[in-house]
Amino acid sequence: MFFSFLLCLFFTSLAYGSDYRERLLLRPLPHGALLASFNFQSNASSTSFEQQNFRYFPRSLGQILQHTHTKELHLRFSLGRWDAEAWGARPWNGAREGGTGVELWAWVEAASDKEANARWLTLTNALSGLFCASLNFIDSTRTIRPVMTFEPEGSHPPNALGNLHLLHGNLPHEVVCTENLTPFLKLLPCKGKAGISSLFDGHKLFDASWQTMAIDVRPVCTGDGSECVLEMEQTVDMVLDIERSKRPRDNPIPRPAPIEDIRCDESKFYNSHDSCMPLAKSTEPAWSLQDVFGRQISGACPLSDANDAERVICVNAVPERTFEIRSGAAQRVAEQVAPDMRCTALPSGPEEGLDFDLLFSDQPLTPPVNLTRPRLHAFRSMTGHGQERGGIEAVLRNPLSQPVSLVYMESLPWFMKPYLHTLNVAVSGNGNRDFQALKETYYRPAVDRERGTHIELLLEIPASSTLTLSYDFDKAILRYTEYPPDANRGFDVAPAVIRLLPNAADIASTSADERQKGVYLRTTDLLLPLPTPDFSMPYNVIILTSTVMALGFGSIFNLLVRRFVAADEVEGATLRARIAGLKERFRSKLQSIWARHSGKGEKDQ
Repeated sequence: MFFSFLLCLFFTSLAYGSDYRERLLLRPLPHGALLASFNFQSNASSTSFEQQNFRYFPRSLGQILQHTHTKELHLRFSLGRWDAEAWGARPWNGAREGGTGVELWAWVEAASDKEANARWLTLTNALSGLFCASLNFIDSTRTIRPVMTFEPEGSHPPNALGNLHLLHGNLPHEVVCTENLTPFLKLLPCKGKAGISSLFDGHKLFDASWQTMAIDVRPVCTGDGSECVLEMEQTVDMVLDIERSKRPRDNPIPRPAPIEDIRCDESKFYNSHDSCMPLAKSTEPAWSLQDVFGRQISGACPLSDANDAERVICVNAVPERTFEIRSGAAQRVAEQVAPDMRCTALPSGPEEGLDFDLLFSDQPLTPPVNLTRPRLHAFRSMTGHGQERGGIEAVLRNPLSQPVSLVYMESLPWFMKPYLHTLNVAVSGNGNRDFQALKETYYRPAVDRERGTHIELLLEIPASSTLTLSYDFDKAILRYTEYPPDANRGFDVAPAVIRLLPNAADIASTSADERQKGVYLRTTDLLLPLPTPDFSMPYNVIILTSTVMALGFGSIFNLLVRRFVAADEVEGATLRARIAGLKERFRSKLQSIWARHSGKGEKDQ
């Protein structure tokens, strides 16, 4: 397998004295796609880590792990969907891949479950501030304790395994963006200023068809356990569309090419001056690191291991696909390390600060690289209709000629109330309809507003068969304060995690490190519609009630409090008001005198 060879290539040369290493793998994929896998490793001896003597291991993360007594950590930021049918098996066998959004699991040392939960809460809040993410929202309702899905990757003492608590949480609604990439780069020794990390550009990275960032911290010891290091591995995998990535930044909107620049298939009956069926491409497009990532590599990282710098960048392509290495005035030739693998080193020594670029010319189509066939295809969807009930259906297809054993895990929110008696597992294909695929079940029911539902199933799928798993659930009604601002969009349900268990053939053909990491894949997340009230009605009621209360209370208060007095009796009256009062008095006296004289004259007559 290709990725088995890649893992051996990356890790067989690991010496525990090497403190920092970095790797970049470029692999052209069908339909003009490119897989770019970045890998960074920083090591710290256990003694220096306990003494807080950090050199290449980031202090900010190391102190969080020490304070929370976290012995092993796995953090994932993911976007998009891996197309296994077009791109083959997942990078790193899915061991460095997470579900959509943010996924976190860790082994925390604690004497009791209550203490482990408290340390887990401290860990999520600290990582939330470190990576500018919403990890602080991973509360008890989003936390589970997996039983069969995950195994420790590190070398833990046997006497300490009894006090290690595995906790897992996810945020499928989290939007991964540049705010998460910046703290990720700050954990690297060269901070994205030199080495292969200088290729990272948020505009390119988060415009990829599929992208995942992973951070894994684990203890690694030699065979006899005499020397141990704390290894932090940072991985970035992305699938880029070459034509889309080559679009200039000042023209981000994709526009169709002019009709005169398109080669049309004139054999089509609908071909005309305004209708065109483009001809299939007969050449592979030209591209370079500058075109795809928007920048070149800014020389080698001076802190990387000098003894392991000869294979920093590897290209996995057929030998017919040629490329040119551009690094100053020096001419470099890639080393052939495998039939479909060529590697080269970044400039060092006097040329250490020179920019580095790979240029692939436009050439006729060559046979594509043999894609590794995935061992399992998984699809999951929502069934049912209405606002009260629904269902989940997962289809797992085994394309191989040998049976596959796996662990299927789901973490459901508390407002999804599944019925375990409706769980149905059916196998179809290859005459295995009556095959008992369900071997073991672990079910922990939800408690309203306290914890979610935890389901783990041990399954076996016969060769060349399809397994369909389904169950029904009820939808709970939330309080109006529990709805998010975009409640009409729906509620995200975390992807299912599938772990493929190794068989005898896998154990014989894979390395111990690869077997320890395991083979994983995730389904897509789901969108659950819940009964949503009309939030405009409370607003209308509040406005109408407030208006009536304001009018009624204001009128009554005005009548009770207001006192009517003459203008001249008001203290602090103005001069104009006093003059007006004097005028009114004078006018009233004149009228009285006139009336008196008028009445006397009439009497005399």
